[in-house]
Amino acid sequence: MALLCRHDRVLWLANMTTAGEKQHYALALIQQLCLHIPDTMRVRLLYDIGCQLECSLHKWNFFDHLLLSRFQFVISMFHAYGHQWPCQVVYHLHKQPSFGLSDGKGCEQLWSALKPLIPPLRVSGVSRH
Repeated sequence: MALLCRHDRVLWLANMTTAGEKQHYALALIQQLCLHIPDTMRVRLLYDIGCQLECSLHKWNFFDHLLLSRFQFVISMFHAYGHQWPCQVVYHLHKQPSFGLSDGKGCEQLWSALKPLIPPLRVSGVSRH
């Protein structure tokens, strides 16, 4: 999983050691980001399931409410149409101010570029750590 800046440059990567996209990877990346930004900076976070991530953050109090108030969660154009209508109305990328004509495809483009590295770097065997 990766955290990219507005211009699709990699800030941090998380090595996913379990199958599926678990929320703890996103939480770790958000925590890392918060350690490196000013306390007054607003963050607009695009995530495939940004709606669910925001609900989890508020429900389980993973971060301080003051910190969460600085975040705006959004879902990318491609993934928005897989969400229910109320979710699309609130979280769709083009329904939010300050995103311009972004499509939210930065991570997909990164993975496409890194695809040739997958076979030689794949961890195999019983003792994955």
